[in-house]
Amino acid sequence: MTAALYAGRAGKSVLVIEKESVGGQIIYSPRVENYPGIRSISGADYAVGLYEQACALGAEFLFDEVVSLKDNGEDKTVTAGQKEYKSKSVIIASGVRHRHLGIEFLGEGVSYCAVCDGAFYKGKAVAVAGGGNTALSDALFLSNICKKVYLIHRRDTFRGEKKSVEILSKKENVEFVLESNITALNGADTLSGVTVKNNKTGIETALAVNCLFVAVGQEPSNAVFASVTALDESGFIIASENCKTSASGIFAAGDCRTKDVRQLTTAAADGAISAIAACNYSE
Repeated sequence: MTAALYAGRAGKSVLVIEKESVGGQIIYSPRVENYPGIRSISGADYAVGLYEQACALGAEFLFDEVVSLKDNGEDKTVTAGQKEYKSKSVIIASGVRHRHLGIEFLGEGVSYCAVCDGAFYKGKAVAVAGGGNTALSDALFLSNICKKVYLIHRRDTFRGEKKSVEILSKKENVEFVLESNITALNGADTLSGVTVKNNKTGIETALAVNCLFVAVGQEPSNAVFASVTALDESGFIIASENCKTSASGIFAAGDCRTKDVRQLTTAAADGAISAIAACNYSE
């Protein structure tokens, strides 16, 4: 949407094709406190504000799924649903999705979205698996509504922001279960607990929980673009800080591209950079 905003300000005709809801995964963040100039805002409110801003500058939004992208040289063809859309340049900002483990009890005590499903476990005991910012954010959110939150991580330190770790460490209803892996999910029709094994001692412990929230990383959704842009071994679009891909006139912005830092601020920055590059190319 930042790319749409900048391209709209440049007087270009802009079409944003969105598979799900505007804003991507940021809409599931109950509170954003690290975006410059905004002290605190919910992810949903931020996304709506940016959507309205882009629309006011002439961007059009189409809610459909992109199924193919063709590079015809001077023009590009994007197919969404049963229709084709031609343009001089394309910006891919497909983001990432939660990595699923294919484990049992999905929907019956296993969830990949704490904000979506956390309310169902108000006053109950839950576990969060992961050590990055998503896991920390989930644990913080759940700590405000759940009786007990176990934060399970396979390493002895977390990868996420130290400030979040500090806040969690001071909460009486949050317990860190470090250097441990989940070895079993317990229950009949619904989840009743998890078994964790300490990687150093080998001791297994059963934790009684009503839900396991999985936050073990994210992966890109770039398979549909593999025929026109180069991907790395993890499936991210190869693009440097100028957001240019291996294909002329095709740019990649945000979490879907190769980069060291994936944050709201860097996604917005990519949107501005890619839009300016796309406008220059089309001219």
